[in-house]
Amino acid sequence: MELRNFISTPESIVAAFVLLATLWGTSFVAIEAGLHYFPPLLFAGVRYAIAGAIVLAVAALASGRTVPRGRDEWVGVGVAGTFVIAAYHGLLYVGELHVSGAVAAVVVSLAPVLTAVFAAVLLPSERLGPVEIGGFALGILGVVVIADPVEAGLGSSALLGVALAFAGAVAFSLGAVLLRPLRTDLPIAALQGWAMVLGAGQLFVGAALFGESPAAIVWNDTAIASLAYLTVLSGAFAFLIYFALLDAVGPARLHLVGYAEPVVAAAGSWVLFGSLIEAEALLGFVAILAGFLALERREIAAYVGVEARHWPR
Repeated sequence: MELRNFISTPESIVAAFVLLATLWGTSFVAIEAGLHYFPPLLFAGVRYAIAGAIVLAVAALASGRTVPRGRDEWVGVGVAGTFVIAAYHGLLYVGELHVSGAVAAVVVSLAPVLTAVFAAVLLPSERLGPVEIGGFALGILGVVVIADPVEAGLGSSALLGVALAFAGAVAFSLGAVLLRPLRTDLPIAALQGWAMVLGAGQLFVGAALFGESPAAIVWNDTAIASLAYLTVLSGAFAFLIYFALLDAVGPARLHLVGYAEPVVAAAGSWVLFGSLIEAEALLGFVAILAGFLALERREIAAYVGVEARHWPR
């Protein structure tokens, strides 16, 4: 029986939303912990090679069709694997060498804002009005506040980490928009499984090009626990919850999960490492959230039953 069959009532949707935010929010902290023992690109590659195999196995049991057919389906796998898996996670993992998982989570929360902007630029059915442009500007302002380039200086390691996490969010958002016209009846779990496997291969190539070696991996209890958590729970299991929620509530409402993740990441970072998120990052997060609310105000209003037909665009 598919997981989506268990996510149908309002109570189960809320529970699944909280669980997904918890799994993905804590993944930033698990990455931070694992990077003490893994080279970053190898770490991400191993995670998604295993997670992709698990997701493909589940897709085969759930739907029976796992092999893409035709040009659009294979191009879709390529787009998702390259942008959503390889580029996003490669940049994020390297970025977390320079900033905490909590700060990276706040920067990545800009992804829904970027997705809406890319959709308006690249898709004929979408467009940006003054309010949307203002929302995008707020989101960018939030990232600038987090990076604090004046205080940090251009050579700051933290500024580099924020820039890499931001680039990862750009890659994720661009991939999500490019994928929309390529969607077919290929089950989304199969698409994501193939994308994970392809993205893992690209991450392994990148690791080789940057001189990362498996011999540099330090296998201990923390390394194994981090990899297992990221692969099984926040990887395969969390994506299956995501697929079920996507069917239940749609992409616009599901974007809100990205704004619970930094809260979870900040709490996890405090519990495991004793580090607290700085006031600048909190202020930046508020600006990013305000930008998202401006961009997605119609969808959110529709969800809560507020009339929005005459709102300015």
